[in-house]
Amino acid sequence: MPEKNALPVAEISDTATHNAAVAPAAKSTEVMCESPSLPEYNSPSSLVRQLQGLRTRMARVETTYADRIERVWADRKASARNLLQYVSLRQQDLRSLQENLLRRGLSSLGRCEANVHATLNEVIHVLQQIEGQCGAGEGPAEVDFERGRELLDQSTSRLFGGRPSQGGAHIMVTMPSEAAHDRTLVSDLVAHGMDCMRVNCAHDGPAAWQGMIENLRRACCEQQRECKVLMDLCGPKLRTGPIEAGPAVLKWRPRRDALGRVTAPARIWFHDEDAAAAPLPADASIPVVGKWLIELRPGDIVRLKDARSRKRRIRIVERGPGGAWGESDQTAYVTPDTELRHDRKGKSQREHGRIGAIVPTEGYLTLRRGDPLLLCDEHKLGAPALYDEQGQLLRPSMIGCTLPSVFRDLKRGERVLFDDGKITALVDAVHANYIELEVIHAGPHGTRLRADKGINLPDTDLHLDALTEKDLQDIAFVVEHADIVGYSFVRREEDVEQLQRELARLGNPDMPIVLKIENRQAFERLPSLLIAALRSPASGVMIARGDLAVELGWQRLAEVQEEILWMCEAAHMPVVWATQVLESLAKTGIPSRAEITDAAMGVRAECVMLNKGPFITEAVRVLSDILRRMKDHHAKKRPILRRLRLADDLLPLSVEDETGHRV
Repeated sequence: MPEKNALPVAEISDTATHNAAVAPAAKSTEVMCESPSLPEYNSPSSLVRQLQGLRTRMARVETTYADRIERVWADRKASARNLLQYVSLRQQDLRSLQENLLRRGLSSLGRCEANVHATLNEVIHVLQQIEGQCGAGEGPAEVDFERGRELLDQSTSRLFGGRPSQGGAHIMVTMPSEAAHDRTLVSDLVAHGMDCMRVNCAHDGPAAWQGMIENLRRACCEQQRECKVLMDLCGPKLRTGPIEAGPAVLKWRPRRDALGRVTAPARIWFHDEDAAAAPLPADASIPVVGKWLIELRPGDIVRLKDARSRKRRIRIVERGPGGAWGESDQTAYVTPDTELRHDRKGKSQREHGRIGAIVPTEGYLTLRRGDPLLLCDEHKLGAPALYDEQGQLLRPSMIGCTLPSVFRDLKRGERVLFDDGKITALVDAVHANYIELEVIHAGPHGTRLRADKGINLPDTDLHLDALTEKDLQDIAFVVEHADIVGYSFVRREEDVEQLQRELARLGNPDMPIVLKIENRQAFERLPSLLIAALRSPASGVMIARGDLAVELGWQRLAEVQEEILWMCEAAHMPVVWATQVLESLAKTGIPSRAEITDAAMGVRAECVMLNKGPFITEAVRVLSDILRRMKDHHAKKRPILRRLRLADDLLPLSVEDETGHRV
């Protein structure tokens, strides 16, 4: 029986309650289990007792959480038990034990994820033989070494189909909009190794999605290939709202060398305000009102005073269909108030030209460290700070938030990150319709914040539904046309259960799901999320490394992605290695050395995801080749088993042995 202070099963996925309950125990255990700098060279019998203690604790944990295992899909119960065993193991600091085992040339437990019980049994058996002892009659482990590999292979096949064509890992590709009508693009991706098409429901719509899927089915039929379709629900996206437009102004400037000499004049296209813009690339396209434009001829000079009252001249070089081309060696800013006049053969024309409507520039805020900022509801138009003539602040900068319902969850002192962490602010005060923030991180000369940029709340325990109204509409299409549903913004076990109920309501309870781990809450509750996902016959995890880096800090990304890989292997759960894989290659056609190495590391996962780009077909070909080469060389390195706090999500540190001692 668990200690009376142990968390009830129903409360384990509640991070706030759970952390408060286990924090004191976690602290004392960290001290109790701290590995000495020079590990004691323990006797085999002492090591056997330590390992048997770990095994006993795992058995008690398994008994304590038997009801959760019972709810898991029948064929995945063994995986759930192995996950619980691994979580129990990783709540201990085993570094000293590892060193002692390594000194004897034995397994250090560093590759036990897929078969925890079997690994302990084998090490105990060898140590007992060293001591000349007979085994204690421990029965065979449910998941032995071969079975661990089989369970992961089975889970991967159920999710992504048969073995990938290149043999290393499956390749998932995010579809660009043109895939809806470009059959050749989709066919080439399949031919070069794409095993899974990803359709992002945040873009395009049902008609385009249907076109993408039809093109894929046709390509697979022609090439006798299998390729799954994953449709990714967009979830509740926190983004900045619109910002009031900037001034209506056009700017051009010539190109200059290092000494400031003009190497190429600015090209300016004059056209009727109702006509189309420039037929060729131009530095500026100026709409003109009335018939003034008709009089322009090559060799004429257009004169003006720009918005800074500086005299500027433009030489007309040729007429074109619907307008005239001019060149200028001077930088200029023009507005609808700017007057134009042109000279011909030294005689100034009397009629002045007027510039037509100019599209206002995109609005933005420039934020610096120490600046106040108001985060408002979606109805408030963003605007820069307002100052008086003496430079005194009259009104701080303000920006809208697409989901102001998060305001109720924010607390003073929590961080708010904008635009992938380029700007960080702290909550100063919370009000019903707005939040007072102070910018604590921005560029040395300020950082621009624009509309429709992401907002992250890494310190906040959000209570948003993971399924939005849009998701509930899209999921009907997903169930009918896709093979896998991708689940964004998942944070807690209840979110997984909500999706599973919705799939059952739509008549497809067995539909495979992939949980997108993209925020702090999802990472910290990963074991609970995995247990919930095991209730589906097929499921996987996507490591959204870009979002995780923003939420948890770039410096932690390497550590975090390793921990996710360990936990998922313990649950025999397929993993998708995602975010910026071969991004430079996909976008520019030229890869970087760092991203080639990163792509090679993806062989440790069961699937690697590429994002769209002009050179995506080449990126698929290169990735397929990398994975094919790596599969024959790669072996996972031995982890150092310090105490893993991530393990505390699922289990309290309060399981005792028969003598009342915590194990």
